[in-house]
Amino acid sequence: MSTATRLQAMRPTDIGVPGPTPGDMARAFRSVRADPLSFLVDVSARYGDVVAFPVPGTPALLLNDPDDVRHVLQTAARNWSKETVQYAALARVTGPGLLASSEPNWIEHRRLAAPAFHHQRLEAVGDEVRAAADAAITARLGPEFPGSGEIVDVAALTHRIGLDAVGRALFSADLSGHAQQLLDATSDAAKLVVRLGRSILPTAAWTPTPTNLRLRRTRHRLDVISSELIAERRARGKRLHTGSHGDDLLGLLLDSNLTDGEIRHELVTMVIAGHETVAAALAWTLMLLAEHQPAQDKVRAELAGHPGPVPMLGHKEKLPWTRAVVDEALRLFPPAWALSRRSRQDDVIGGRPVPAGTLVIVSPWLVHRRPDLWPDPLAFRPERFLGGTGRSGYLPFGQGPRLCIGREFALGEMVLVLSRLLSSYRIEVPDGWQRPAAQAQVAVHPRGGMPLLLTHAAARHG
Repeated sequence: MSTATRLQAMRPTDIGVPGPTPGDMARAFRSVRADPLSFLVDVSARYGDVVAFPVPGTPALLLNDPDDVRHVLQTAARNWSKETVQYAALARVTGPGLLASSEPNWIEHRRLAAPAFHHQRLEAVGDEVRAAADAAITARLGPEFPGSGEIVDVAALTHRIGLDAVGRALFSADLSGHAQQLLDATSDAAKLVVRLGRSILPTAAWTPTPTNLRLRRTRHRLDVISSELIAERRARGKRLHTGSHGDDLLGLLLDSNLTDGEIRHELVTMVIAGHETVAAALAWTLMLLAEHQPAQDKVRAELAGHPGPVPMLGHKEKLPWTRAVVDEALRLFPPAWALSRRSRQDDVIGGRPVPAGTLVIVSPWLVHRRPDLWPDPLAFRPERFLGGTGRSGYLPFGQGPRLCIGREFALGEMVLVLSRLLSSYRIEVPDGWQRPAAQAQVAVHPRGGMPLLLTHAAARHG
């Protein structure tokens, strides 16, 4: 390649889309890294529904119009791959699992995993999710919990519940023995993924940079735990002579023709994605209910009126208000705050031709705040979701063929955890309350945790 060709490739491709200049980006560099959510809100407000970023080579576009988003994620999904910096960074931790894979064989892995998320299977694991919630709640808020209440970091609590629920439901394993190791490793992994994804000058994986060295250590810790889970299940299968390793996710993967390395990728993907996102979403949901006591009372009353244990599925019909609260919390605080895709071939976005290699960024955080779709978009109004069959511009779990495979599991877990917590505890904001800032990591977490006041549900405060 000639020098002239190289220089040309380094210049941003101009397709006539407005956006910040290189100077704007340089001046905003620190604030972008510190608070990307505010940056996306600002550029969208300034430049509109399609924003071009001044990066070398093919265009990089931020899309905020629901029709454009649907085109990329659903209608023309085959043309838009996950070959992006965001998913490459995630794959450095998880390997090419279902979430990060840009390879054509991702569909084969999804078909293998799908039975673990079938409705019959999800209904059957309700007891496991309840047990995970009860164990974590008892450990943190057990018999010694003061009658006058206590300020509790519910973000830490929901992380522990989410990890245990994933272990019990998808791997038939109580991960409590590995809980602190897994929490530490996945927390480190999330920070490293964010750092890699935001790096201006990505380095080769083999270079001994501090980030790469930490990444190797984190991957090793996750590898060891995954190997132990796989070995324990194989040994159990040999002892029982069943010819099958079980109908949970791990069993289905072991009964397939995947290698242990490929199984490891899926396990780590499910541990990180399955508990990070649900834990964050639950923490924000509890905050919103603490801020809106009438909505919390209505959830508690609806749950109390439900005959028998709360199920994993069917909440829209059986518990419509509780499900509406969850849906509205996911609208305001979608765990997956940004999705990215790269075009394999030339395409058309919003009537404008874009070349092959175009990078697209979709932010559910932005789409969920469009006032034309969501009047008074920053307000917590669960009634938005009552009586509807679907909403345009609502994508907390993505859209199209790469829709999160664990969507129904996540929704079911959120409702079950709320039912266990609210049956015994009232959740309120402490004196001098200030909302924690939203911190964009792998998921959107509350910066510094989520300290809320918990008292026994029968207590009343003036």
